[in-house]
Amino acid sequence: MKQLYFMMVALLLFSCKNQNQMETEKFVSQRVSKTAIIQLNGSIEKVFPLFGAFEEKKWADKWDPKLVYPSTERIEEGTVFKTKGHGHNETGFLWIVTKYQPNDHLIQYLVSTENRYWTITIKCTGSGKLTSAEITYSYTGLNLIGNQINPIAMQSIYMQNLKDWEKSINYYLQTGKTLKE
Repeated sequence: MKQLYFMMVALLLFSCKNQNQMETEKFVSQRVSKTAIIQLNGSIEKVFPLFGAFEEKKWADKWDPKLVYPSTERIEEGTVFKTKGHGHNETGFLWIVTKYQPNDHLIQYLVSTENRYWTITIKCTGSGKLTSAEITYSYTGLNLIGNQINPIAMQSIYMQNLKDWEKSINYYLQTGKTLKE
């Protein structure tokens, strides 16, 4: 599985459409990271699976991942799917599950475009009927455009310090329905 992961990462990095920008002496890749912790009103057994790409459809309005691999909507290391882009002239995102440790309640995604890549790491800890989810985004620019987009994307994701995620997940846990935007 690790070999698959390294092959996918290499493929992503070398498929950059703006390769010439990476090769210029002036380009220096930049990384920005941020972490937030949200509190969820459910046991870890109910909450952790909701961070899987296909279970997320239950609580995230308009979330629509398209499976690439494997042939069923199953989360495991190496699962690959695509989503539509969110502006910045990026038409789509390629997602790979790079870590999936259900016994440790840990999942990590690698997401890429031609300009940048990022990881999303989610670690859940539970206490009875409550679960804390620590969510870290780390963006890395693959070219000058990526370096410019990343701080804007970070600000957008953490505008509410992920309290919007908390609200949507808790709404789902309480009602069994998706909170509409």
